[in-house]
Amino acid sequence: MSKVYRPYQPEQSELLPPSPREWLPEEHLAYFILDTVKELELKPLLEKYERELRGYPPYHPRMLVGLLLYGYCVGVASSRRLEKRAYEDVAFRIIAAGQHPDHTAIAEFRRRHLKELSGLFVQVLALCQKAGLVKLGHVALDGTKLKANASKQGDELRAMSLKDWMARRLRTKKGRAVYARRKAVAEAPFGQIKQVRGFRQLLLRGLAKARGEWALICLTHNLLKLHRATVAA
Repeated sequence: MSKVYRPYQPEQSELLPPSPREWLPEEHLAYFILDTVKELELKPLLEKYERELRGYPPYHPRMLVGLLLYGYCVGVASSRRLEKRAYEDVAFRIIAAGQHPDHTAIAEFRRRHLKELSGLFVQVLALCQKAGLVKLGHVALDGTKLKANASKQGDELRAMSLKDWMARRLRTKKGRAVYARRKAVAEAPFGQIKQVRGFRQLLLRGLAKARGEWALICLTHNLLKLHRATVAA
């Protein structure tokens, strides 16, 4: 008598396609990102599309926002890696609803709408505040470093100006008091972002773009905290 195995027919077609909501565990991060993106106010971003009625219909902005947010949450920021994941990774395929934007479309979307994307930081922070995860108050600065995709000379000039600015702040009583809070307020998130999530270098060039990408990294850090709190509730 031969061994009986469970049915295995990888070429068998499904009679009824299963719902994407059944592909992953109910509390998976991908579903949380989908639900969150539905709630985000994207009017400033959408208005850019409404003003341009020519050309082939573009990918839906909410899909690309979700793809970028989920990608940054799991440490996938490169547009080429995002394109590949949209084919190979179940979670990314759910976010993209079976569509496959190429790396050019993803990179152009991020470049064109970086200001609006980084502006989502405030909305995500408000969601965290509503969930009782944060108390808005002092914003702490720390001396953590990330590699930038820029020239060495430009980095040195900016570093000197920041150093002078920080030295001037530290000469004031208020500046010293804020700086003294850095270990309790800022260093833990920086450690999680760099060591756990693996963000040790920015992809985008230029100070304004680097700030925009850093805002994306920080807002997805808060999204991960919000997701964990939601699952634990």
